[in-house]
Amino acid sequence: MEIHLVGGAVRDALLGRPVRERDYVVTGATAQSLIDAGYTPVGRDFPVFLHPDTKSEYALARRERKTGSGYRGFVTEFSPDIPLEEDLRRRDLTVNAIAQSPDGTLIDPYGGRADLEARVLRHVSDAFVEDPVRILRVARFAARFAPLGFTVHADTMGLMRRMVEDGEASALVAERVWQETARALGEERPDVFFRVLRDCGALAVIFPEVDALFGVPQPETWHPEIDTGEHVLLCLQRAAALDASESVRFAALAHDLGKALTPRAAWPRHHGHEMAGLAKVDALCTRLKVPTAHRDLARLACQHHTNLHRAFQLRADTLLELMERCDAFRRPERFAELLLACQIDAQGRTGLQDKPYPQRDYVARARDAAAEVVLDDEERATLQGPQIAQRLRAKRLAVITALKASVSRSGPPAA
Repeated sequence: MEIHLVGGAVRDALLGRPVRERDYVVTGATAQSLIDAGYTPVGRDFPVFLHPDTKSEYALARRERKTGSGYRGFVTEFSPDIPLEEDLRRRDLTVNAIAQSPDGTLIDPYGGRADLEARVLRHVSDAFVEDPVRILRVARFAARFAPLGFTVHADTMGLMRRMVEDGEASALVAERVWQETARALGEERPDVFFRVLRDCGALAVIFPEVDALFGVPQPETWHPEIDTGEHVLLCLQRAAALDASESVRFAALAHDLGKALTPRAAWPRHHGHEMAGLAKVDALCTRLKVPTAHRDLARLACQHHTNLHRAFQLRADTLLELMERCDAFRRPERFAELLLACQIDAQGRTGLQDKPYPQRDYVARARDAAAEVVLDDEERATLQGPQIAQRLRAKRLAVITALKASVSRSGPPAA
């Protein structure tokens, strides 16, 4: 039995990046021999075992044979006779197909180290086309390593296009799509994930609501980038720069989906795109089984981002009503995320990434001031039923009105 460190741990160590997880491949062994040595079996589709002490994953070397469409259309074979090189050959990218022996020797039969130095993501073999999840994985790795200068090799991009044309992308199941998307949203350049998917044609299959935004113009006065799809990618860049949460990043992705529904005759204006986009958000979230919290925040961003941009122009009662519709007093954390998503929308524009967005602070101050309002002892003793809510709302409105007047006197910062 021989054990080699493989995959991301080797790759990241060579790149000088932190190694968070260590995975191993085992050759010359059987499942029973690992169980006898104290390893715990956890693999559902193929034999994977947890080390009794470190809990790192150890997988038996395997070979795979394509038998059907999709990522489940494989027959997997395990044998002590399968060599390490054959196991590495079934991996997606050369940079992930490097192994390291216990003495530190690298086993690199497919040129992964050279591709690390060249900063390219290249497939190991033509077997790449057999698993459509690899389209998503390549796009995700491109998002992760874009800050280091990595790009997708032209030959690999060509294979990905062929897979899309052959219908492999249509075989992807929602759970795997969202799993890879969620991880990509957390990368330093999540926009690259969607750019790569668009370059190979997969975006139109997997995220048709997002793909439809490309080529849709916006007023150049407010959007120097003009193209709505490019605006969304810039929003994702800005969201990552602000270290926004995954849910905020998803809201940034989905906030303008309604602009794809604007009739061409109305371009570049998009009157009513906010409400129109809600059905698009729902369709995307339902199809990909997006978490409910992400969907709810995306709906709020879609529906209310324009009004929040106009916060200084809103009457006090209109601003209070907006807060109530967003459940800002019961869900302050989510409302804060909504305000951040609106800032990202405003700054996700060519040359405007550092432009101040005072609306976020103003609305947050108004919400916090209104949330501190309480009824005094006399009001609690004399008011009943609906009167309590009415008085509380009136006092909140008075507080917001006073804040608005104060801001008006001092002059709001330039929006």
